[in-house]
Formats: sequence, C-alpha cells, structure tokens
Amino acid sequence: MRKVLGFLLCFFIICSSLAFKPIEKASSELQVVKIDASTKEERTKISSLGVSIEEVYDHYIVGFCHEKELAKLSKQGFNFRVQSLPAFLLDFPPSDSAFHNLKELNDEILALSQTYASIMTLSSIGKSVEGKDLTMIRISGPQNKEGEKQAIIFLGTHHAREHLSTEVPFYLTKYLVENYGKDEKVTQLIDEREIWIIPLVNPDGTDYDVKGNKPYKWWRKNRQGKGAGSVYGVDLNRNYGYKWGGEGAGDSPDSETYRGETAFSEPETQAVKTFIEAHPNITTLLTYHTFSELILYPWGHQYDSIEDQKALRVHEVMAQTMGRMTGYKPQQSSDLYITSGDTTDWSFGEHGIISFTFELYPASLWEGGFYPPASVIQDVVNNNIPSALYLIDYADNPYRVLSGMKPRDFLTVSDVWPPRLH
Repeated sequence: MRKVLGFLLCFFIICSSLAFKPIEKASSELQVVKIDASTKEERTKISSLGVSIEEVYDHYIVGFCHEKELAKLSKQGFNFRVQSLPAFLLDFPPSDSAFHNLKELNDEILALSQTYASIMTLSSIGKSVEGKDLTMIRISGPQNKEGEKQAIIFLGTHHAREHLSTEVPFYLTKYLVENYGKDEKVTQLIDEREIWIIPLVNPDGTDYDVKGNKPYKWWRKNRQGKGAGSVYGVDLNRNYGYKWGGEGAGDSPDSETYRGETAFSEPETQAVKTFIEAHPNITTLLTYHTFSELILYPWGHQYDSIEDQKALRVHEVMAQTMGRMTGYKPQQSSDLYITSGDTTDWSFGEHGIISFTFELYPASLWEGGFYPPASVIQDVVNNNIPSALYLIDYADNPYRVLSGMKPRDFLTVSDVWPPRLH
C-alpha cells in the first residue's frame, strides 16, 4: 500500500492546486471528487445523492462516487472537480502481507479457538450474498453459560475497502484470549462479561477488493446483484432499519451509499439483526470503520441530539474518555452530515444499546486513506485496545460512567500514537 500513499500524496498536491479533471472527462469508474460545501446541510445533500463522504473540511469535502452521481451534483448546482482512481496493485502485495485475506483470517481465528477452547468459541450467524459464513466469536469465562453475563459486541468491516477495520477486532480477539490467565485484569473482564466479536461483516466485498486481475478496487459495498456481470452492491451501513430510507443514503444501485431495496434487504445485516435481537444481554456496541480518526455516536439520521438526556450523557462521557485514549475526535455522527440506516442508530434507537462507531487511523487520504501500509497495523491495534477494554469494563452497566467512578487502572492512553509509518 506504499504505492497508494505515493499516489495520494500526488493526488492531494493536485487537490490543493485545484487541478482536478472537469466533469466531461470523467469515466464511469469510481472517481475521487472534491466538492465545495461549507455546512452540514450541504454535506447531507451531497451524501443523499449517493456520494460517500470520506473527508470533511471547512469549505469542501472529499469523497467517492460514479458518473451518475457527478451528473446529479451538477444538476444540483454543486461546484466540484474529479480525479480518476488508478489501478496499481495486485492482491495484498508482499509489503502488505500482514493484512489478512479471508482465508488467512478464518484459519487464524479457527486456530485461536482450538488453542483457547475453554474461553473462545466460534459460530456462523448467517451467510453472505455469496454464501460465505459470517463468523461470530464468543469470549467469556469457562464457567459462563451463554446469556448469563452482560455482553458487548464488536463489529468489523461493513465497508469492504476498510481492511484495517478487520485487523483491529481480530487482534483484539487475540489480545484477550492470549492474556487470559496471565493478566489479572483481562482475566477478570473475561470472567465477568460475554464478549462477541464479528471481525468481518462483509466478507464478499472484502474478498473481491483484493482478488482477481484488477488490483485494489476501492470497493465499498457488499456483492448484491443479478449475476456476476451485474453486481451493484448495497452499502450495509445504510441498510439497517431504524429511520431507513431517509437523507444521507443513495437510492440508486450505482451509488456508493445505496441503501438497498428495503431495510434489512441484505443477508449480512439480517444476520446481525437476528443475532442482536436474540441476545438482549448486549448493552454496548462498537463498530469499526476507516478512516478519519473519529469516535461517533447517535444520532446519524437527524441533527437533534438523543432526546434521553441520561443516555446522551453516557455517550458523550464515554466518547470523550475514549477520545483521550486514542487521540480520535468524539462527536455526534450528524455533526458531519446526516446518514440514515446506519448500524448505531438502529442498535440504540431500537434496542437502547449504547453504541459507537470508530473511524480508525489514518486521519486523511494524504496519510493512506483506506490503504495504509501494513507497518501501522500493530500500532493502530495497540492504540485501540484500551478503549475496547474500557467498554468491556462498563458493559455490565454503561450508565455507571455517570457515577464518577474511575475505570480500572489498566486503561491508559497508548504510548504508540501516532503510528509509525515505516
């Protein structure tokens, strides 16, 4: 992915000089687009047209879209410039071999479950569009029956090209099981909680993004479609049922943020829904994405804050605390722009689960975007372990944060931030 960094450096030099290609030269392939927008209302309108917004600045955004969305932007009167994405790498190259492809991920998870069978079990909570298992990890004390302890769930990689959001929940799994019986506090957390982890919600899209004759494809959605030649994909993080179909999601199958034909139209989101609804002991949810270094909490579908002031304060306190741990910026999701049908609005809105989205490292396309070098993986993981442990600690009752009691003393700010780009 170092070539990606080199390209993006050149790309942002182009951005800064406004030397983007005009619309008439845009192709039907995925485009990087820089759009003038100064308010969250303008950003919401852009997102609703099907553009996936990836960076927000004071007077413009940078995102991804296709030619149809460019025509919509033009019709709506937005001022923008575009730059085509190149194709430059095949699969995970040797320099990026530390990233796990689907087979490697499944093999390592299976090996961990066999080594630590007393505290870690695997199950399939459903199948993807292409029939791949959606693997769920359970970690809890050897004497704990399912549903007996209060629970937390971690989800990775709703969006295919966000490969770092697979690595963090995988290495969190590894950290927990390898420290059980060795680290007193981690052992206590596992004995007192039920921890659920699904490292890869979108296995089809992730697999597609790094395989085949065409290299990194910048693919975002799942692989929904009518046969191999007409796959359009659905944005899984616009397909959840709470306030589905509103602003901030595309209504065209070609758009990067296509919400699907109906709420929960996709087998991947159906599986998450069914699982969570079958586990009412889940009090806390964290879903990992990349990039931007943000900690987001509901609401996404409206500009107004959570109406329940106590629940709002829990989200604010936890987000601020985890912001200090990670160096990420905490904020309500819709402070950026409206998004409808996302995971955390559904988990909190329908089930009252205290819910967060982490937009992991890096902060920008300039620093690697969706494809940072493999050398940062362990540093990003280490930087995010304390916040995961913090949430596990409070999963017995997240409202306990309002009591003023300090978290356990192993929760310290990482000393490896920012990651070292070797």
